Amino acid sequence: MFEAFKRWRRGRVLAGASIPDGSWHEAVAELPFLADWSDVDLAKLRELVVLFLDAKSVIGAGGHEVTPRQRIVIAAQACVPVLELGLDWYEDFENVVVYPSEFVPGWTWEDEAGVVHTNDGPLAGEAMPGGPVVLSWPDVEASADFEANGMNLVIHEFAHKLDMRDGDANGRPPLPPGLAPERWAAALTAAYDDFATRVDRGDETRIDPYAAESPGEFFAVLTEVFFAAPDVLAGAYPDVYRRFVEFYRQDPLRRAGAGATGATR
Repeated sequence: MFEAFKRWRRGRVLAGASIPDGSWHEAVAELPFLADWSDVDLAKLRELVVLFLDAKSVIGAGGHEVTPRQRIVIAAQACVPVLELGLDWYEDFENVVVYPSEFVPGWTWEDEAGVVHTNDGPLAGEAMPGGPVVLSWPDVEASADFEANGMNLVIHEFAHKLDMRDGDANGRPPLPPGLAPERWAAALTAAYDDFATRVDRGDETRIDPYAAESPGEFFAVLTEVFFAAPDVLAGAYPDVYRRFVEFYRQDPLRRAGAGATGATR
């Protein structure tokens, strides 16, 4: 019964809401990694964006006014990781908060000695467990072109949301039945250890060194790379790439190959 209701509601939303063609094509053009996507995948993404924007509020903070274009650009990137997983993965929050620049979260925590600490360092993005995703618009705009900047802030923060589905952002999101936790852990742990060693040595890497901060950051950064520069991830850590294909139910390298042989956008 509940699934039937969800299908009915989905159809009702899609029948009553849309994204103007011009606005959609403008947003897609701002995200170069979508250039390899087929018409079929882009149409599916567009529907998901409509549903996302119906379910979530993208709101400004700190004096920032979110434009319709910004809403679409953010939603499109947020929906990329869940293209095949579905929006249920994002059901634990309602808002995406957008600041006009980096923001200070003002975290406080108490250590084992009872000393209270405050985090007052500026952030470009933050995903809160059970709460909103917070983004700096200039960083969203700058990171949309992965080739130019080596990062994708929106995909990164929404990857944390997927990771948090079963608790902490620790690099182990809930896995589908066909993907054994042991296989996932073996691939991710070996890659993380190798990457952290390379960063400690000062090696040059096309993957953001920030990925060495923790297994949770490693998962989020590699998710950015998986979608925006899949050849980099497949070349550096092929086992991780294969596990991501199984988890996300997408194969960006195959998609890129199809694009190179004539798929249209």
